[in-house]
Amino acid sequence: MGQVLTKSLIYEILSVVEEIPEGCVATYGQIARLIGRDKNARLVGKVLSMAEFYGKYPCHRVVNHAGRLAPGWPEQKFLLIQEGVSFKDNGCVNLKDCLWKC
Repeated sequence: MGQVLTKSLIYEILSVVEEIPEGCVATYGQIARLIGRDKNARLVGKVLSMAEFYGKYPCHRVVNHAGRLAPGWPEQKFLLIQEGVSFKDNGCVNLKDCLWKC
């Protein structure tokens, strides 16, 4: 069954995203675990795709488990580079150096 997307769940996810420090990234799964929903990484991604409707959040600091950026959002890499996030040769974020230790 799919998750019911409530305003409180949306803001719970966005409040975690707000805590990611500049120069660090978090994964969708990491955020899902932090809100007690281990298996809901896709739900986190869905919420982040709508985040602009709820305010200004640093969604560019969220990547997938391999460090891949969101498809169709070229500005994400630019924003991360401006914050000092390092990338591997394959274009993925260097999670070893930049993963948020929360």
